[in-house]
Amino acid sequence: MRAFPCRPQRSPSVDTRTIDGQAIAQEFRERLMRRVGALAVNGVRPGLAVVQVGSHPASKIYVRNKIRACSEVGLHSEHIELPDSADEPALLDRIRNLNIDKRIHGILVQLPLPAGFSVDRVQETIAPEKDVDGFHPINIGLLAIGRPRFVPCTPLGVMKLLEHEEINPEGLHAVVVGRSNIVGKPMALLLLQKGATVTICNSKTPNLGEMTRQADILVVAAGKPGLVTAGMVKSGAVVIDVGINRLPDGKLAGDVDFQSVWGIASRITPVPGGVGPMTIAMLIQNTIHAAERVAEHASRR
Repeated sequence: MRAFPCRPQRSPSVDTRTIDGQAIAQEFRERLMRRVGALAVNGVRPGLAVVQVGSHPASKIYVRNKIRACSEVGLHSEHIELPDSADEPALLDRIRNLNIDKRIHGILVQLPLPAGFSVDRVQETIAPEKDVDGFHPINIGLLAIGRPRFVPCTPLGVMKLLEHEEINPEGLHAVVVGRSNIVGKPMALLLLQKGATVTICNSKTPNLGEMTRQADILVVAAGKPGLVTAGMVKSGAVVIDVGINRLPDGKLAGDVDFQSVWGIASRITPVPGGVGPMTIAMLIQNTIHAAERVAEHASRR
């Protein structure tokens, strides 16, 4: 049985349920393996290149998890490590080479990048049809007009969690705390497209608690440990904690105070073991989708 953050001993007023992202991600991986098998029949093996610059400790862990997930599902993967001394032109050259590599269907550049690198330039250099992170301006634009090609992995993972829990956002009030291009903005777009009324806040929003207490679905991605507490959550709300923060004692904590919100939310994701596994599963899904697009295009010739 998976260990989740400690639950309070008090009698809850709401029967809170934990959304087990690890178990749900495993279900997705099993379905994705079948899609990989179908591609193999046609001689196609999806390939993902993960490019890492420098030796950021957390990045090493994230990259290792992604490479392991590729192996489990049957994808070809390449971990390209550039030294701390590498400059931006070297990274851009490596990306351009991957853009024309037929074995590679998806390219991911692990963030954060060292100081002095332009994240925008790096993301714009990745070919849009290989941008499995969904960060290229063309892919963000397609998402905004409701014709997505690749959806950023974390927001897509959140939507799949809601779908698994049979939570239909249509007609509900969703509050997103966070305004990043990686999570907050695309999260709001996806919820809006599913018929939710969406409010976007951030950690500096005045009277933040007044806004979050209105949420039927509350997605928190502000990067502030323990930002959302019991008094900021509506009874029965679905709380999705996207935050993952390393505390001084080395433990991981989310943006939501899990223990105080337990018994108020109807469902809540733990940290770790909630959204994180789904993010990786969606990265694999996007890579397979990229390979399927290539195979479909080839079949039309």
